[in-house]
Amino acid sequence: MLAVTRAPSVAFRLVIGLFPVLSASAAVDYVRDIEPILHQRCYLCHGAQQQMSGLRLDGRETALKGGASGAVIVPGDPAASKLVARINSSDDGFRMPPGGEPLSAAEATLISEWIAGGAVWPDSHSGPEARARQRESAAESHWAFQPVRRPDPPDVSAIGWIRNPIDSFVLAKLEAEGLAPSPEAAPETLLRRIHLDLVGLPPGSFGEPSGGTPPPAYEEVVDALLQARHFGERWALPWLDLARYADSEGYERDPLRPYAWRWRHWVIDAINRDMPFDQFTIEQIAGDLLPQATTEQRVATGFLRNGIKNREAGTKNAQKRFEETVDRVNTVANTWLGLTVGCAQCHDHKYDPVSQREFYGMFAFFHNAVERDVEAPLPGELGPHLRTAPAYKRAVQEIRERHGIPELQAEWHERMLSAMDYPGVRTDWDHSVTEWRAANDRADWMLRAPRERLSELEHEKVEAWFLRGGGPDFAKDEDAKGRIAQARKEIAELAKDRFQVSRAYTMVERLEPLPARLALRGDYRALGSKVSPGVPAVLPDLPALTRPPRLLLAEWVASEDNPLTARVEVNRIWQELFGRGLVETSENFGTQGEPPSHPELLDWLASEFVESGWSRKAIVRMIVTSATYRQASDERPEARGRDPGNAWIARQNRLRLPAELIRDSALAVSGLLNPAIGGKSVFPPQPGGISELSYSKKDWDEDTGPDRYRRGLCVFLRRTSPYPMLVNFDAPDTLTSVSRRERSNTPLQALNLLNDPVFLEAADALAYRLLQSGRPEFEARFERLTKWCLNRAPLAAETIHAKRFHSAQLERYEARGAGAERAAWRELGRAMLGLDEFITRE
Repeated sequence: MLAVTRAPSVAFRLVIGLFPVLSASAAVDYVRDIEPILHQRCYLCHGAQQQMSGLRLDGRETALKGGASGAVIVPGDPAASKLVARINSSDDGFRMPPGGEPLSAAEATLISEWIAGGAVWPDSHSGPEARARQRESAAESHWAFQPVRRPDPPDVSAIGWIRNPIDSFVLAKLEAEGLAPSPEAAPETLLRRIHLDLVGLPPGSFGEPSGGTPPPAYEEVVDALLQARHFGERWALPWLDLARYADSEGYERDPLRPYAWRWRHWVIDAINRDMPFDQFTIEQIAGDLLPQATTEQRVATGFLRNGIKNREAGTKNAQKRFEETVDRVNTVANTWLGLTVGCAQCHDHKYDPVSQREFYGMFAFFHNAVERDVEAPLPGELGPHLRTAPAYKRAVQEIRERHGIPELQAEWHERMLSAMDYPGVRTDWDHSVTEWRAANDRADWMLRAPRERLSELEHEKVEAWFLRGGGPDFAKDEDAKGRIAQARKEIAELAKDRFQVSRAYTMVERLEPLPARLALRGDYRALGSKVSPGVPAVLPDLPALTRPPRLLLAEWVASEDNPLTARVEVNRIWQELFGRGLVETSENFGTQGEPPSHPELLDWLASEFVESGWSRKAIVRMIVTSATYRQASDERPEARGRDPGNAWIARQNRLRLPAELIRDSALAVSGLLNPAIGGKSVFPPQPGGISELSYSKKDWDEDTGPDRYRRGLCVFLRRTSPYPMLVNFDAPDTLTSVSRRERSNTPLQALNLLNDPVFLEAADALAYRLLQSGRPEFEARFERLTKWCLNRAPLAAETIHAKRFHSAQLERYEARGAGAERAAWRELGRAMLGLDEFITRE
């Protein structure tokens, strides 16, 4: 880029001479102002992949060294810096960059000011050599990689405020900053807060509210909510985000996963039972490898099956398999370690001590994990299944034999194997093989394995696939084609009355392991040397491989010696209860993440988590019974400028509810909520045109019975056409593991609350409840409405405004005929369900 030099003009020298003066008042930041320009306009020719004229600009050391023509940056002297001369030149043969538009005047000015200010480069962006040193330093000094310690709670002055050790750590920080904690929230606010945080539903959701004041013993309320069956639903939500859960595969066709919910059901049950988090971890990563693994432990491995899967017939199986394994590595690392190891797929991590070889060491743990669908009956299903399955199988076999299907299928099977072994001989059969492989996991194995090694489900899958058409030769044989079609029709009719046991998507280990290899530059086609299962050297050593590698990894992740797992999980629990983690970047505990606001508190909680037997409920109880959690959320003017993000926790945080809980709250206060727990995904009403956006255009069969009013957690999630209400309120896209949701504020949200069929039904049900209960005077009814929706008594001014609004609506609907009273209260209910206070946890 800068091999030729040319002296700048006199006028340009005069202008450049002003920059040292200007830079004194204008602070140019490299990360914010300079690197984006270099990245977009310079790195293509002078970056990691290519260094024309010997110049590399993506690091301090190499940039200051210069290229073939010498130094191009002279810190403090823009006029002597060739970089400035080249980007400001009007000579097309001299100006840089040589292609595209020249840098704007503002961009050129920023670079000149930055050089005039000394070309300050932060260590985190100082080049490959410095980054290598930084990784070594991080391994030795970064807080997240150090063993968890159990510090003693610090001494504080205002000891009367302290309810448990958490408060000592928080108060010590506040006192150091010259602040006092906020007063405790009002009883009705605290009652609403604890209900929404622990079970995701407002107080009094399944009966008449208790009156807006908490029972005498706050701890009793907490203990009751921890034992409530809805606790598992509320706390499964963030876990599903981490697991990138959805009910469909993704990509263009986005076929359905009709049994994805079975893993979600396991999660809810495990959380309700307070399964120790180390066991919760091990079963999801390697439950199938536990000695004498139960069906439920196998179901747990559905965590690894939640990623997107390309079912397009043209996809390359090797590429698909590679990308799915990379996704599993990234998801496990994000979920339990809070690390962005995916940066090391193509090269050594630029900032964290994770090399590319270490990434593929983790890749090797999952390289031989393959998919297998299993029968996973829920309580009550096994008896009917065992009673009816034999008769169904006999009837199916009779149909198949009557139409000569076994002989035809054997011929199809032989031709499929031939096409696999000799591709290119028959392109029509090649196409059949491609379709089979795209649509089915372990497709080759199901056709090649001895029959006795296939499960009943796998036999059924092969037989059903054959009956779809039988391959290209049978499509031309009218007799065979007719017999296949008739058998398919009769079996489909028979299956209508079949009792279908629940199934689950699980993982198993490949029976004949294959070696894993490093992918050069992250390309699955460019395989390098073999890699053995291993973990980053910055973390504790992996024990000897005396057990299956994936199980060993799971135990290593869940070990109390791992410095990340306990810290990461208690931080996310804190995040759910305060809206912000002690480490704000809950997805990144690496060197580029935010440091903890209260490092000693984080370690104390992590050690407490382990000592409690990895009990999620114990940590939740500890936090919500603290004085810190009970603070009011009113903003503190004296702290606003010094701590705008409330990292010091001088108050609680006022939080808009997650998308699912907004819907749940509307259904709960209206009396419509179906409180059933777990089970299949449901199809509530959604606006027209949404399903038509998906490939199939017909997979949203709206529920009309009780399932219509199930909790938002159970709403069917289709990746290419997600439920719009959840999208409007920032539910994640389910494509990757998400550690913290955004909270936006858009006009679409207000329109959603006013016009969505779910909220219209809820408002009408609210009106019905009001007219069916209590005294008929407006004031009495409005007080009930306010307590149901906001869990407090109405203010006098609110009652006056509401009465005026009700009267106007009554007059409006009386002109239309009967039902005016209910319609007027429905409109007032719509307004109540759309309030910021209703969708907010104080």
